Amino acid sequence: MSRLSVLIGVVSLLLLTGCDYFQKNSKEVVVAECYGKYLYESDLKGIVPEGASIMDSIQRASSFIDSWIKKQVLVHQAETNLSKEELDLTKQLEEYRNSLVVYAYESHIINQKLDTIVSEDEISEYYEQNKEDFQLRNTMVRVAYVILEEGSDQKELFQTLMGDPDTLMLQNIDIQATYYAVKSYLDVDHWMRLDDLTNIVPIEIFNAESFLKKNKFVCFDMNEYTYMVRFVAYLLEESTSPVEMVSDNIKSVILAQRKQALLDKMKTALYEKAKKERAFEVYVGSPTLYNADQ
Repeated sequence: MSRLSVLIGVVSLLLLTGCDYFQKNSKEVVVAECYGKYLYESDLKGIVPEGASIMDSIQRASSFIDSWIKKQVLVHQAETNLSKEELDLTKQLEEYRNSLVVYAYESHIINQKLDTIVSEDEISEYYEQNKEDFQLRNTMVRVAYVILEEGSDQKELFQTLMGDPDTLMLQNIDIQATYYAVKSYLDVDHWMRLDDLTNIVPIEIFNAESFLKKNKFVCFDMNEYTYMVRFVAYLLEESTSPVEMVSDNIKSVILAQRKQALLDKMKTALYEKAKKERAFEVYVGSPTLYNADQ
């Protein structure tokens, strides 16, 4: 006897109250019955992963069977209380099936024929033609920051490395920060929201434009830490996002447009083919169409 059969036997004894463990007009073993619906041993395959303990296996199988029973009870209640018309789901099922079939075919076409390579020129062209769509909702900054313990004897060194108005010696800062900084961020090519920065570095900024114009380097002590921030670039709220900030979004838009164009072309070609082959006919004089025109 297989391990699954043993588990099913144990679980069945635990769950079935007033029901027998039996076999119903099938070569398969029936695990549970509810209002004339049957759960078979094969339905439980894959429920219990290989290597699971006996107790874990029993718990998983028991949970699955219990869930199945509750679902059948609910279905029975619905079938008992709904009218014949409400229970006739033929049209809905057909529409659902058709949607799934069409979706599967469209996915097949896309996987086969969609060109997923988007060049930098295409991104730039879309950006230039749609700049009004890329207005910033937040002030953005490119920065480097270092957080030291207050009183660190490396404070002067980091001030020298980060405070130069013309040069930001990132490699040297990175090496020193590895040993002496509590936290550091040196990805000056990446844009971040000013709000996100101030959540980490507690700078009080009342007017972003005025502050960013006046400050390229900020150093202050607060709450037992020394904070140093070097502002490399900034973009104010409602200004236009730089292309590098939105290039991934633009690529997604271009691919979506290509996908839609590919599907539209496919649908048109199929329609014209069916029309040429006289695969369909519209009966203009049908009662339904006639009544709809009244």
